[in-house]
Amino acid sequence: MTRIPTHKELKARQRAERETHSDSVVLRVHRSLSWLERAEREKTDPDARFIFLWIAFNAAYAIDSRGAALTESRTFQTFLRTLLKLDTRERIKHLIWETFSGSIRVLLENPYVFPDFWRHHNGELTANEWQANFRRARNLALVGLREDNRLLILSVVMTRLYTLRNQLIHGGATWDSQLNRDQVRDCSNLLGKLVPVIIEIMLDHPDHDWGPAIYPAVTAPVRPARNPRIPAVRS
Repeated sequence: MTRIPTHKELKARQRAERETHSDSVVLRVHRSLSWLERAEREKTDPDARFIFLWIAFNAAYAIDSRGAALTESRTFQTFLRTLLKLDTRERIKHLIWETFSGSIRVLLENPYVFPDFWRHHNGELTANEWQANFRRARNLALVGLREDNRLLILSVVMTRLYTLRNQLIHGGATWDSQLNRDQVRDCSNLLGKLVPVIIEIMLDHPDHDWGPAIYPAVTAPVRPARNPRIPAVRS
């Protein structure tokens, strides 16, 4: 069974090794660990736990792509592909197999975290269309499992997680709603296992080019020079 490292364990390792890491890895891991710690302290609020875990995930993978015209989906795919390539201990593979009969399978059967279900309710797709797409995506994940296509399975799962992320972050769900307890719980459990493994893989490969971190750390604000022609405002 895959052992999921705790925040405390990962933080101790990061402190011991960070002097040899690139600035990008130091910043990404530091930020991700801070949100993972907050998520681990959240015992009674699964909505908050999921949000904290998503921020931890985002801190690890997000890049400054303003000049690259990368979509969120493509960024996901690139990051997941890199993780799988570097995961020589196959932690993600074991995680998929261990959780597929539980959280992942339940998630694949839940229409409320399938984006086309909501497109149907917004009038963009017919009932037959979204249901056909739902079955196709579920079967795709099963094919990925049978063929050991980890990227395919992760892509399907991350689409579900991203749908819940959008619902919560964009105000599309009520806090502590009884209508979405199952998906919030299942998504939190999955992300709670995946994020520490992601951080561990990044610590295993600090020399890999993870790309420029978005919003670099700035110690002091840079104030623009005042135009001498404009008089200062006096209070």
